[in-house]
Amino acid sequence: NNANKKLKHHRNQDSDDFDGNPEAWATLDKNFKHVQSVLDRNRMLIQQVNDNHQSKNPDNMVKNVALIQELNGNISKVVSLYSDMSSNFSTSFHNNGHHKEG
Repeated sequence: NNANKKLKHHRNQDSDDFDGNPEAWATLDKNFKHVQSVLDRNRMLIQQVNDNHQSKNPDNMVKNVALIQELNGNISKVVSLYSDMSSNFSTSFHNNGHHKEG
């Protein structure tokens, strides 16, 4: 498909600029791992909330309040991490001479 070819071509052009910045790749990799750990935690929290809800136990229902609050905080954390990654990627990319003339 034509869009994929354009994207691949664009990626190949850009990769030379970004390949020269191993620190940027390392930071991106670290941030993706952090995001994945938060998402894994969320998956566990959601399962616990579901289990507590199905138990119909009043104590478990009370526990769900804190679990759902943690989930909400984690979602905000993931949004923030992705925002930081986007900003860092863009800064690294532009600082690496992508927009040089010639």
